[in-house]
Amino acid sequence: MDPVFDLIESERQRQREGLELIPSENYVTKEVLEAMGSVLTNKYSEGYPSFSWNFSSEEKPQRKEPSSDVKSDTCSDFVSKEKWIAETILPNHRYYGGQVNVDRIERLAIARACELFNADHANVQPHSGANANEAVYFAWCEPGDKILAMNLAHGGHLTHGSPVTRSAKIYDFVAYGVNDEGDIDYDQMEKVALAEGPKLILVGYSAFMKIPDFKRAVEIRDKVEQKFKHEVLLMADMAHVAGLIAGGVHPNPLDFGFNVMTTTTHKTLRGPRGGLILSKGRVGSQLKRPEHTLENIPTLIDRAVFPGTQGGPLEHVIAAKAVAFGEALKPEFKEYAKNIVENAKTLADELKKNGFILQGDGTDNHLVLVNVDASFGLNGKDYEKALDLVGLTLNANALPGDKQAAFRPSGVRLGTPAMTTRGLGKAEMVKVADWMTEVAKICQVANERNADDKKAIQFNADEEKQLAKIREAVRELALKFPLPSDK
Repeated sequence: MDPVFDLIESERQRQREGLELIPSENYVTKEVLEAMGSVLTNKYSEGYPSFSWNFSSEEKPQRKEPSSDVKSDTCSDFVSKEKWIAETILPNHRYYGGQVNVDRIERLAIARACELFNADHANVQPHSGANANEAVYFAWCEPGDKILAMNLAHGGHLTHGSPVTRSAKIYDFVAYGVNDEGDIDYDQMEKVALAEGPKLILVGYSAFMKIPDFKRAVEIRDKVEQKFKHEVLLMADMAHVAGLIAGGVHPNPLDFGFNVMTTTTHKTLRGPRGGLILSKGRVGSQLKRPEHTLENIPTLIDRAVFPGTQGGPLEHVIAAKAVAFGEALKPEFKEYAKNIVENAKTLADELKKNGFILQGDGTDNHLVLVNVDASFGLNGKDYEKALDLVGLTLNANALPGDKQAAFRPSGVRLGTPAMTTRGLGKAEMVKVADWMTEVAKICQVANERNADDKKAIQFNADEEKQLAKIREAVRELALKFPLPSDK
């Protein structure tokens, strides 16, 4: 047997015996895995299915709420659309033949995504959240245009203007940050926006624990449009909290007047690794470039994804996305989303009780950012590695204004989506917080003993024995909560 399969099995065992605290990771169901590993991986499908619902009145399902101002071609206006999609063949805009089943699967993924997020259109082809963000920039902005986004050092994402990225070399990013309470500094956002006149304003993050004030962001966008006399695209990168939005425990930016929302499909959404772009506006043919207006942003985005920034879509991943979206539409997903937040709040509260200092003093979502330097005199990377030894996986993360080196930051980032998927609850969050505290104290002692050594923390035999004991306790608990794909 190819040794690759032995390594895959080793990874399966690692996941079974440990607890995943990285907030951007999750576990998928057996059905999602089955779709990803299907024969769809054999099919090349450059282009798009048809988004025009051009069928006869006899075939046309009844509208949910007949309305004179319903936008044409939106994929959330009809009842029984899934049955219709599964049974109907439409013309497509593909560059290869043999697309009958692929078209129907992709349209099903689109319809479910629109239903989940109250969108007029969804592009399910982006290979990642980074690809999704870049496609939106490319759809709306010209090289050199200003984009206002959150500072990476304050919790933003690499694709929001970090100089190491391609997009930062194409567009002129200007930044806003967070205040002392860990919330977005909306006054600063407004000040910078009115000074710079950006073409695009982005609300999004990778390490932020508050609920954004979407209404305030819309008001800022409106002021910029009024002052500079040009349309401003308002975009939300909700890669971390899309599952919470789908589950109804986090507000949806599209409901407040945002034009576009991007997300990954893993993380809290619990699907395959990939990207998704949701938009409001009129959907048209991708074969003809429409007028450059916000009303046409769905079509502009489709053209920006393919052929603008990507080649052939990964239809096996799109099928897995469709399965995950279907799971997220079920009532039990709302309970799951609620439990994610409750677990995160419990974990944050317990960590605070145990002496950890948290960025923003807690969390309103699934994510917790811990200052381990101020708490126990540790750097995030050493603490991350020590927790790996006991089967608790998280990631080192910089804090706003962090003075430490990028690969030895002051903090760690953790979250509860994956543990909640496995069924862990509040009682288990208390145990996790206690184990994290024990490991921190062991590291603190070892760190003080080796204070003059710039290398990673070195543990003595007694400390290794203590860590091994915690490792066994973590393993014992983890095995009580099977992976979804093992059930």
